[in-house]
Amino acid sequence: ISAQRHSNRVCVTAAVDDLVFHQPIKLGEVVTLRASVNRAFGTSMEVGVQVTAENQLTGESKTANTAYLAFVAVDDQLLPVKIPAASPRTPEQKRRYNEALVRRNVRLKRRCAQPD
Repeated sequence: ISAQRHSNRVCVTAAVDDLVFHQPIKLGEVVTLRASVNRAFGTSMEVGVQVTAENQLTGESKTANTAYLAFVAVDDQLLPVKIPAASPRTPEQKRRYNEALVRRNVRLKRRCAQPD
């Protein structure tokens, strides 16, 4: 949803990176996903996701999962289309913006190293 809102296009998943399971989600806990576009790269973008689980009886909240996902915006023929740049404003957004480029370079290097 974050990717589609940022690009105003249908977006397809290109990669899932650094999916980390921090805490188990227990039966009855309410799950909330928070996502943000960290950086846009022409036709693709990185979205950071944090999954929080909350015990409604105690009010206790915990981070259950985190991940970085790469999405590509596509047109009606499923061809990649240019998207607007992300404009970080806060120090936290600027940190995520800079780190997204590092992760993208690692992702591209990994892809180039994989045999066909």
